[in-house]
Amino acid sequence: MLLVLSEEHKEHLGFLTQVDSAVVGEFGRIAVEFLRKGTNPKIYEGAARKLNVSSDIIQHGVEGLTYLLTEGSKLMISEIDFQDSVLVLGFSEELNKLLLQLYLDNRKEIRSILSELAPKLPSYHSLEWRLDVQLASRSLRQQIKPAVTVKLHLDQNEDQTTKILQTDPATLLHLIQQLEQALGEMKTNHCRRIVRNIK
Repeated sequence: MLLVLSEEHKEHLGFLTQVDSAVVGEFGRIAVEFLRKGTNPKIYEGAARKLNVSSDIIQHGVEGLTYLLTEGSKLMISEIDFQDSVLVLGFSEELNKLLLQLYLDNRKEIRSILSELAPKLPSYHSLEWRLDVQLASRSLRQQIKPAVTVKLHLDQNEDQTTKILQTDPATLLHLIQQLEQALGEMKTNHCRRIVRNIK
């Protein structure tokens, strides 16, 4: 799987051809630091003074490199696919090898940083349910009004929460059909390919 880079990203990464390999390595370190701690304008300004360019050019170069490394790490693309993706940029052989080495050295760390940034969603623990049927009331003697009450226990960050939901059987059947349709879609080749690339 190849990375698809927009013209804007290619333009941002084009600055890397104007600097030597030590600076590109430093940009790689700044890109990983950018993921860990966020942006730091002082670093961009310091690098801009040393290289005699504007800080915006440095920032765009680091952001382009960050995008390249994070997308490659997210998709866990192979060395060959990464080289082919970078080849489109028209860089020198030395710069291509340097970018590949940056990717291989930081791939696991970037994946761990991205997994920490991902939101922690609640997970299923257990479920209790009850079916209530109202057969009559004072005003209506013959009435059937069913309701399904569901008590859902969820785990989130070592804490257990409980959600109580109530619905009528028709809505519950519709919900079941939608979930079964989603599970069926997960078995298609397209979804399997996406899940395999996410892991």
